[in-house]
Amino acid sequence: MAKVSVGLRGWRFEEAEIFTDEGEFKPLDEIPEDPRERLVRLVSLVEEPCDACYLIHGDEEIQQCRQASIVYGEPREEVLLCDHHEPDFLYWFREEDGRDLVGDAVFADAFHEWFADGGRAPDGYGGLEYVDTEPDELPSPPDANEIQRRLEENFVEGERIDLRDYGPDADDDEEATPLTEDDLDGVDLDTDYPTR
Repeated sequence: MAKVSVGLRGWRFEEAEIFTDEGEFKPLDEIPEDPRERLVRLVSLVEEPCDACYLIHGDEEIQQCRQASIVYGEPREEVLLCDHHEPDFLYWFREEDGRDLVGDAVFADAFHEWFADGGRAPDGYGGLEYVDTEPDELPSPPDANEIQRRLEENFVEGERIDLRDYGPDADDDEEATPLTEDDLDGVDLDTDYPTR
């Protein structure tokens, strides 16, 4: 089974999981959960700037940032890079123990901090070589509006979720008993609790 990148290099998908036999994207509900999550996330990432460029230029000079062409990490904890800054990431990942943070919620932040503190790959440090096999043959990923339309297709208006089905007694066949005043003895409802 062939693996392909869509929109950005880095995340790879099994062709059969995301494409129909005709070479079009499958309906979202037919794509397995992990590739579906990545595909939906890619829609919002494909035109974003490189994280390293952004750390250098910021909002004030965002027009100086190169567009990202590579994504590493997990959805919502990903690092976006241009070809120029990919070697910096690979150096951090291989030589500065970034590999130890794979799957960790601080993965992207740790790279950003290292880069912002002046971390860079040595001159001549090699990146990865990519082989693009017929990249124009792949369909473009659906845009954000199309993704939203597909997500809403199966939504039933007015569908209600009974939270009791997911509570600690969800497996019990008995009806949940409502709370009484006795259940709340000792609870001070006027207390201000700290928030984040």
